[in-house]
Amino acid sequence: MIAAIFLFIIAGIAEIGGGYLVWLWLRESKPFTYGLAGSLILVAYGVIPTLQNFPTFGRVYAAYGGVFIILAVLWGWLVDRKTPDLYDWIGAAICLIGVSIMLWAPRS
Repeated sequence: MIAAIFLFIIAGIAEIGGGYLVWLWLRESKPFTYGLAGSLILVAYGVIPTLQNFPTFGRVYAAYGGVFIILAVLWGWLVDRKTPDLYDWIGAAICLIGVSIMLWAPRS
């Protein structure tokens, strides 16, 4: 379970970080190297979830979507300096519950 959580967090950081670098390149006129680095990080993001030990693509990516939402709220808070409000935290908590149900519900 720890390995799965670690991989979800690393994948989320890669997606958000890579996307952020591309954003900086295209929206804030940073050098092309930002976009190139961001693109390479996004490729790594595409590979990282394949290391998960879950058997189905759809379940891994559905669960990852919830983790992404939580990480995006934290990114906005720590990097963009936009303090999440109560509804951001409630939404993130609901996503965490949903991810937990999808990944660790007893199945045959």
